Amino acid sequence: MSQQEGGFGNIMKQAQKMQKDMMRIQEEMASKTIEASAGGGMVSVVVNGRQQVMSISIEKDIVNPEDVDMLQDLVLAAINEGLLKSQEMVKEEMLKITGGMNIPGLNL
Repeated sequence: MSQQEGGFGNIMKQAQKMQKDMMRIQEEMASKTIEASAGGGMVSVVVNGRQQVMSISIEKDIVNPEDVDMLQDLVLAAINEGLLKSQEMVKEEMLKITGGMNIPGLNL
């Protein structure tokens, strides 16, 4: 076997290890959560690493039947912030595996 063929085999082993590590991280992300809030904490959400909203908490003081639009805006803001934080959490974990390499199809 030539040195070049051995190098390719090593690259394939590294790629397979990276793929296993990435799958493990994706599974772990389902159990990791991040919290985000809006309106000074009046609306808060918990999002997991799979970008699923796990819970929403709304303080009673912010509920005003005369101003539903504000409540909707706060819920939307909290969810969007939670999703962004969750994506950043996943990106940080994936960068640990990839070492900052740009891998096609992996949106980091």
